[in-house]
Amino acid sequence: MRWIRAAGRGLLVLMVILTGYAASGAAPQGRAPDAGGRGPMTLATAGDLTGYLGRVLEGWNRSHPDERVTLVELPDSADETRSQMITDLRSGAGRFDVLNIDVAWTSEFAAAGWIAPVDRGRFPLESFLPPVVDTATYDGRLYAVPYVTNAGMLFYRKDVLDRAGERPPRTWAELERQARTLAPASGLAGYAGQFLPYEGLTVNAAEAVYSAGGTILGDEGERVTVDSAGAREGIAFLARGVRDGWIPREALTYTEEESRRAFQEGRLLFLRNWPYAWAGASGSGSRVAGRFGAVPLPGPDGPGTSVLGGSNLAVSSHARHPESARDLIAYLTSERVQRRVLTEGALPPVRAALYGDASLVRRFPYLPALRASVLAAAPRPKSPHYEQVSLAVQAVVHDAMAQRQTPEAAVRRLADELAAIARRR
Repeated sequence: MRWIRAAGRGLLVLMVILTGYAASGAAPQGRAPDAGGRGPMTLATAGDLTGYLGRVLEGWNRSHPDERVTLVELPDSADETRSQMITDLRSGAGRFDVLNIDVAWTSEFAAAGWIAPVDRGRFPLESFLPPVVDTATYDGRLYAVPYVTNAGMLFYRKDVLDRAGERPPRTWAELERQARTLAPASGLAGYAGQFLPYEGLTVNAAEAVYSAGGTILGDEGERVTVDSAGAREGIAFLARGVRDGWIPREALTYTEEESRRAFQEGRLLFLRNWPYAWAGASGSGSRVAGRFGAVPLPGPDGPGTSVLGGSNLAVSSHARHPESARDLIAYLTSERVQRRVLTEGALPPVRAALYGDASLVRRFPYLPALRASVLAAAPRPKSPHYEQVSLAVQAVVHDAMAQRQTPEAAVRRLADELAAIARRR
């Protein structure tokens, strides 16, 4: 959920302890089941740094006094949030009714039986940006409802490109040429993303592989597909950038925030990041305010493929009041609340119509480019063992970028490690 936390810090770094902040006071005591499926609930999420979600839930609580929801904010760390959710779900204690989960966790939680399937007909999925719905499915069934989406974008120094009479790159070759020539001429480093070995590197690596026409896993994680020309080309692109210097070695330590600061402080020509970075780069104290733009990520021969970020809302299999939980999800994904997700939470909504709203585009000028990125985006590899898959991708790709292993050897090693993970199914 790092992209959500990132979003909460500007647009989109996203939430302060397990005992949590309660939107309606103390958490409900006692978990006796209710035959009608209706009553008080808890909503568990990573920390909401902007405080918008508590305000949104106040509206629900005023109109549903017998179905009040308590917001439980888990730690800001995605790993800690996931760990605490899983501890509750495995125990069957049922402390959490509704879970705001990273899109990459849906398959894992569904395969383990921790979240309950939901009825597609109950939610206006046709009103959502189409790719986001796929992040909420597993084994052909809908297990969650998209709540917030996201896609990586290429931030660029418009002033530098304008002086050179050039446009933002649409291909890797253009990005590489501009990063190697225009950047040093302006005293800048060329290109950076999130290359520390953590979830951000998994995302950056998947985007490179997908953009080159490769894949990592197929058939819900049962089939390993990474040993391909597309995967080799994608990982080679990242490794070559470090080898040839247009990706600074310092970027191998970057998360979202380090990379955002590097761009915002005027040290980079190009940055791959989530849209939350727009707010900080436009704010007071930014050295690039009014001098940058954002476009979809480039690929080998044209626009590339971003990886979908965001979060989905799921009903715990141990929910005390599942009917109320499903109604709460419908409320949080309504167009009225989704507008507040953007305007108050600075998070990209899942409702397609909001991306064409002229008043919102004036306030958030990156929305058209973000919509294009989301529509061309793909989910992270689906697997019931996603955590292990991500750790393998991070370690292997970081070794390739650090020049400890060739891209060809890295892909073979990754294929072997993913095959071992798939056999655990």
